[in-house]
Amino acid sequence: MARVISKITRQKRNEERYNIFLDEKYAFSVDEGIIIQYGLTKGKTLDEMTIGEINFDDEVSRAYNRALSFLSYQMRSEHEVHQKLLKEEFGEAVIMEAIQKLNRLGFLNDQSYSRALAETKKRTSKKGPKAIIQDLKQKGIDVKLQQQMLDDFSEAEQLKMALELAEKKIRQEHNKTPNQVKQKIQEFLMRKGYDFSIVKQVIAKVEADLEPPESEWTALVETQGEKIWNKVSRKYEGYEVRMRVKQALYQKGFPSEVIDQYIEMKEQQ
Repeated sequence: MARVISKITRQKRNEERYNIFLDEKYAFSVDEGIIIQYGLTKGKTLDEMTIGEINFDDEVSRAYNRALSFLSYQMRSEHEVHQKLLKEEFGEAVIMEAIQKLNRLGFLNDQSYSRALAETKKRTSKKGPKAIIQDLKQKGIDVKLQQQMLDDFSEAEQLKMALELAEKKIRQEHNKTPNQVKQKIQEFLMRKGYDFSIVKQVIAKVEADLEPPESEWTALVETQGEKIWNKVSRKYEGYEVRMRVKQALYQKGFPSEVIDQYIEMKEQQ
C-alpha cells in the first residue's frame, strides 16, 4: 500500500537527521544524505518496498558514520570495525555494506593496516616474526596477509633487531655468568617472537663479549655463591654443603677453579 510523505522535520538534537511523517503520522528518521539520495519531499508517495530500502540504506549510513568515528582515533582492521559495529547492534548485512563502502573509499585497507602494525611493532618493541603474526591474528587479519608481512621481514632485519635486544639484555645482566646471560638472551628473544635459528646466530655473535676478565669472576661468584651457601648451610653441614654449593655454582656456569677458590674462602671464614 502506497503512503504519502505529509511532513519532514529536522531533529533538534541532531540537525543532520530528519523525521519523516507518512499520512500525518511519524514513520521513521533518516540522515540528510538519505533525503537527497531518495529525493524525499513532502507529497512524495512511497510503497512498502521503497520504505524498506530507505530504512536499510539509512542503517548502513548510520553504521558507516559510527565506523568513521571509530577510525578517527587510529587505524583499524576490518575485523575490529566489524566487532565494533556488532557491539553497536547493527545487523550483519548492514555491517557488510558499511565495510564495503569504507573499503571502496579507502578508509579501510587491511594490507596497509597490517604493514603499519608490523612496522610499529618492529620500531617500538623490536618484536620478531612470531610475535607480529600473533598480533595480526588478534586483529583478524587474513592468513595470506599475515604470510606477506612475514615474507617482508628479512632475516638481516631480524638479526639486526635481535642483536640490539641481546646487547640490551647483556647490559642488564652484567652480574651473571656467560651461561646465565646466554640463557637469558635465548629466553628473551624467544618471547619476543624470534626463531631459534636467529637466536642461535645472535648468541654466536655476542658470545665472545660475555666472558668476564678474571678479576670479575671473584665478585660474581661471591654475589651468587653467598645466597646459595646460606640456603644450603641451613639444611646441611660439612661435606654435603661443599658438594651442593659446588654443584649449584657449576650449573650456573662458574669455572671449577673459581668455585674451588670460593669454597676454600668460605671454609676459612
